[in-house]
Amino acid sequence: MTREVWDYPDHRPVLYQEVLNSLSPSSPGMYLDGTLGAGGHAKGILAACAPEGQLLGLDVDPFAISLATHRLESYASRCFIRQGSYAHSADFLRELGWPGLDGALLDLGVSSMQLDHPERGFSFRQDGPLDMRFDSSQGPSAADLVNNLPEKELADIIWRYGEERFSRRVAKAIVHARPFASTLALAEVVRKAVGRSQEKQDPATRTFQSLRIAVNDELKTIEQAIPGLIALLKPHGRVAIISFHSLEDRLVKQAFQRESRDCVCPPEQPVCTCGHKALIRVLTHRPIMATGQETTLNPRARSARLRVAERIN
Repeated sequence: MTREVWDYPDHRPVLYQEVLNSLSPSSPGMYLDGTLGAGGHAKGILAACAPEGQLLGLDVDPFAISLATHRLESYASRCFIRQGSYAHSADFLRELGWPGLDGALLDLGVSSMQLDHPERGFSFRQDGPLDMRFDSSQGPSAADLVNNLPEKELADIIWRYGEERFSRRVAKAIVHARPFASTLALAEVVRKAVGRSQEKQDPATRTFQSLRIAVNDELKTIEQAIPGLIALLKPHGRVAIISFHSLEDRLVKQAFQRESRDCVCPPEQPVCTCGHKALIRVLTHRPIMATGQETTLNPRARSARLRVAERIN
């Protein structure tokens, strides 16, 4: 990194107070921040669950681990930071000997910290290597996808994960202009392919989103991890999940709906054979969104959606 971890500006994470209100941390609870990032939410949880509450912080990004470790050093006796995915939360709980969780938080997608470092390859506004991996030591990069995938597979990714209506046009332009090594070079080709629009967002937004999701296999991780997190909750424990686009939010909503029902058999089936039992009650039938004041201070919060559920006996 080109910047020391302690030089990164302190910022308030999205829906900060709403997360604390939803989880209601207290002593001596056990809490998980599965997407630790810069440690903003974790710091609030640790302060609220003093003096004996504990927090496990996970992140696949090694830079986030370094930054959060420094930020949360005053809570070191109650804060356990590990590099790893929230999909493996159960393994980390076993390591710590925790019987379960009183609260769990996921703040999905790319963080401001990652966007602010062009060398990570997430930003289409600053030039950097075309990477986009949360953990740059694992798996293929965005450059590997755009430079090697067949045009149809690339178009499918851009449509499925970016909901880009010009996905075929974009994929064709990418294949014609490749190879790519930098973010700005790719962004320029995508912008020309999409053309002018009345939308406020940059025309490259959806394509970059789709590549990031594909590189990190984000949607599969979310879909598989939520039932596991719910299973780790103690009775009355809560899970809070922040999403930033419709694909993520839809997965969270569907997972909550499924785990809040006693039967998940097809509607046309006259007799239940699934044996499924409700594990949670949904506390947010509509997602919590940022206030106008927060979106003015932090435009990224405009698309944030918070859904919360509570474990039942």
